[in-house]
Amino acid sequence: MKKLLVILMTGLMMLVLGGCGSDGGSSASAEKVTPAPASTSSSKSASAPSSGKAAAKDSKTLVVYFSATGNTKALAGEAAKALDAELVEIQPEQPYTQQDLNYNDETTRATVEMKDESARPAIKNKVEDMAKYDTVVIAYPIWWGQAPRIIDTFMESYDFAGKTIIPICTSGGSDIGTSADYLHKFAPKANWKDGQRFDRGTTASALKDWFTSQGVGK
Repeated sequence: MKKLLVILMTGLMMLVLGGCGSDGGSSASAEKVTPAPASTSSSKSASAPSSGKAAAKDSKTLVVYFSATGNTKALAGEAAKALDAELVEIQPEQPYTQQDLNYNDETTRATVEMKDESARPAIKNKVEDMAKYDTVVIAYPIWWGQAPRIIDTFMESYDFAGKTIIPICTSGGSDIGTSADYLHKFAPKANWKDGQRFDRGTTASALKDWFTSQGVGK
């Protein structure tokens, strides 16, 4: 009788221990499976930038700008949004300081450059594969009624034959004037669109409407 009782007790203990082992196994199994969703999510995240780069690479429109104070930079950014275009800054090799832009001093850098039509401020960066763009928007501030001489440097650095070029600008009050016409001589074989001055704070929506009126964009 005692021997039978011992056998029964032993069997009961084995069942209890077996049940605990099964819970532990389930827990370990769950830990192994849990990373799978994370891995899937990670895979999707990794593919997203790839799609973004592909979209940018396929873009046929470029917005390029020079901005010394930030106003033209803001306008160019909105233009890029409006056209779903790539955006490139024209970066001077020697950045302009506030003193350089002192229009009341005849000896300042900007004043001297604008008085000299042959001045060509150096650019430290370049547009990669300019040939792939069909349309180029050039954004610049108005200095002494014209585009800064660094825009001349930019225009002389690439072949724009067959491309559509659209000049847009910012200024303290003056219109685009003859600044766009002056640039035509640097790309006589391009398809030039009429230029336009825009106020500070012009939105992508407003720019999109204007570009559409020029036959550019969707």
